[in-house]
Amino acid sequence: MDNNIHEEISDEDLIAALKETKTYCDISTEDLKKIYATAFKHAKSRIVSKIRVRDVMNEKVVAVQKFDDINKAAMILSEGNISGLPVVDKENRVIGIISEADVLSMMGARRGHTFKDIINHLFGEPMPERRMGDLVGDIMTAPAVTIRPDVDISEAAKLMDEKRIRRLPVIDGDSRLIGIISRRDIVRAIIRK
Repeated sequence: MDNNIHEEISDEDLIAALKETKTYCDISTEDLKKIYATAFKHAKSRIVSKIRVRDVMNEKVVAVQKFDDINKAAMILSEGNISGLPVVDKENRVIGIISEADVLSMMGARRGHTFKDIINHLFGEPMPERRMGDLVGDIMTAPAVTIRPDVDISEAAKLMDEKRIRRLPVIDGDSRLIGIISRRDIVRAIIRK
């Protein structure tokens, strides 16, 4: 169904539809338009909630290990034009994420302090500082925020929004990396539906 069809329905279309039902309906065309628009919104939401992470995730995931050199990770990020990589152990279990922000923090560029950082600092915790080290494990963000393949994409989008991240490693029941889903993947899935 065309996404804009509800905007193209005219009063004449609604009057014709009401006449065609051959039953008495005490409803105005304006009320009918509101009901249709609301039903259309609910239908779109229902359709999107049926799309699972496994349906849109990318199974070809580039990952690094915590003992890899930071330069290797930085090169993969740069050459692949991606903003973050899952960090896995030898059994392919996700243990962290290394992002462009992590690499920049190593170079001395501070991350913007969040409201949570400031509150924690007021209670005696130190502010996040520059990270040092030569290995991915020295600067990665851990633990990684992950998601399961059977979750619907609206939950994935909500999690990304709450955590202010762009991608989620997809893991199986043993926390092994099986894919990755990004905000872009979710937007494409919604557009296709």
